Amino acid sequence: MPLETLTLHHGALRFTALAQGKGPVVLCLHGFPDHARSYRFQLPALAAAGYRGVSLTLRGYEPGSIPADGRYTLEAIAGDVLAVADQLDRKPLHLVGHDWGAAVAYATAALAPDRFSSLTAMAVPHSGRFLAALASYPRQLALSSYMLFFQLRGVAEHAVARNDYDFIRRLWRKWSPGWEPAEEEMRAVITTLRQPGVLKAALGYYRAALDPRTLPLTARARSQGMFPVPVPTLALTGENDRCIDTEVFAACMQEDDFPRELVTRRIANAGHFLHQEQAESVNGCLLEWIDRHQP
Repeated sequence: MPLETLTLHHGALRFTALAQGKGPVVLCLHGFPDHARSYRFQLPALAAAGYRGVSLTLRGYEPGSIPADGRYTLEAIAGDVLAVADQLDRKPLHLVGHDWGAAVAYATAALAPDRFSSLTAMAVPHSGRFLAALASYPRQLALSSYMLFFQLRGVAEHAVARNDYDFIRRLWRKWSPGWEPAEEEMRAVITTLRQPGVLKAALGYYRAALDPRTLPLTARARSQGMFPVPVPTLALTGENDRCIDTEVFAACMQEDDFPRELVTRRIANAGHFLHQEQAESVNGCLLEWIDRHQP
């Protein structure tokens, strides 16, 4: 089936999306540093299985969706996803997220569980558990040091963009050791980040996450961060992930946070970008999950 380009809206913000197939909607959310083509191996598989796969370009990853107020909180981005979901289908959708897309997916499913039949989250665990657990895992704290670097406004933008975005290439190689994406795909990611305002917006996700006013520094704040996600959830992690250690991922995915079912699977021979590295394995897990939870 042909690949379509959609234009969707949330207030003044405009979002493009890639879509393929007909049937129940599977809404896919990309992460950093990435874009809607992240799901280029999933959309055809979904279409062939009788679903309509839609890969959304998240807030700030194109000039038309950069908010005037500079808000990149999970709640704000979840609002975008819910607005888009209503434009795609009034029936419950299946939600898929990778990296930041996974963090957004947890928040979105928690806000409106009735809108989703299933959730598939890849590479990033429950965001509340992860932030609270960082101090307990020195290895993960070291792996996540880039998040602290991204707090240096202006400095981080310059460092990421210099030498034709070599920082981004090195990040992909570090997070998925032994795997190299096709050059045309890496160029497409860099082209996305080159758009006016997009790099600052992408780093804005990390600045919102580590805002001192919202960090889980107290017991009460940590408790509030353990929000329930009452949607059946499949959690996938790559065994060689060097962004979020697979053991930390597993420790942060706790059944108490997922009252309607949680299944965690580790994908062999894959790093952080598991859905691109081992597309066949991931597609099999994904289709099995959404088939089982299709009303």
